[in-house]
Amino acid sequence: MLPTVRRVSDYEWIFGEARRWYDGAGSIVIKRNDLAAVTATDLARALRKEREDEVEPEPVLIDHAPDDQYEPKESIVEPISFVLTDDGHLAVNISFEGNEYLDNDDQLQAVVTPLIKPLLQRNRADLISLSVDGYRSSAPYFHTAVLGIPTRGKTLQHLYDTAESVVTLLEAATSGEVTRQTVIDLILGGRADLLIGQREGPWLDVKAQHYDFSNGGGQISLTQAISRFGNAEEGGAVVVGMETKKVPGGESIKSLKPVPLDGNILRRYRQVLENRLFPFPTGLKIDAVSTSPGSGLVVVSIPPQDEELKPFLVHGAIVDGRVEGAFISIVRRSGEDSIPITAQQIHSTLAAGRALLRRGQLPKI
Repeated sequence: MLPTVRRVSDYEWIFGEARRWYDGAGSIVIKRNDLAAVTATDLARALRKEREDEVEPEPVLIDHAPDDQYEPKESIVEPISFVLTDDGHLAVNISFEGNEYLDNDDQLQAVVTPLIKPLLQRNRADLISLSVDGYRSSAPYFHTAVLGIPTRGKTLQHLYDTAESVVTLLEAATSGEVTRQTVIDLILGGRADLLIGQREGPWLDVKAQHYDFSNGGGQISLTQAISRFGNAEEGGAVVVGMETKKVPGGESIKSLKPVPLDGNILRRYRQVLENRLFPFPTGLKIDAVSTSPGSGLVVVSIPPQDEELKPFLVHGAIVDGRVEGAFISIVRRSGEDSIPITAQQIHSTLAAGRALLRRGQLPKI
């Protein structure tokens, strides 16, 4: 049985059943539809043979053009390529964009490693190396990383998919860390799976099930969650449809657990917040993202709010497990926990407002 990739002349290779050539600079250029037809072990073996023949193999590049177009010497290639490491293993080279200037590889390592570690662990992959962009003097900077991904029994498509997930996560987090907007962008872009392994925190709250709006307790719980983020510095997001697990110091996202969606789900969430939250936050958004017919995720996001709008008040409270509809509750976020605003803090806020009124300065509401 013929290998899935082989060299047939000084200029020509066979990938699957397709003939592929060099780009004029020593790299083989293949197409996206070649990936599923070629095993990773066959490519590694072919590149090692090149090295044994004293020809140091260049990266195998992937043409970005449509599959029916193939001009190797004029190709615009993808940020993902296949390389042979010094010890003869097939690895994946990725290029990713960053907006922050970094002096050296150690700084890049400190930024990137915590971000992609959960994703690599989930795919049993390793970060072999990182290289900072040393050629550009202004943003965007194009850094590179080399990933070691298991190859036994895998096609190039499997390695590509893992590398593409890493690139997607890194480019969504151009600031170097996952932010509220990163979470929203990944979920709305259909890549909520990349958040598995990320922790809940001061701006992220994850729920496995819909809030129960048939009673006041569920309505108050949602409203308090949004109120906490409104009263915090960074804003935040509540994501419904993800399961968490306990980890040291808090919880992390364990898996996707899509919840039922229907045509009225966004209206119900918004109606609860409009009825129970005052004032209504500026820029609050509620989105539903389908993951399969009739189910998906709900994302309620609130950007940082002007201090003049704070504190956000919740009409209703849960006292000793009972819903007290006549009460007003005020809560704020502290790490992964929520704590009530104290009477002293409420009094100081009211006193500051009264002082402004006496000076004829009115806050914007």
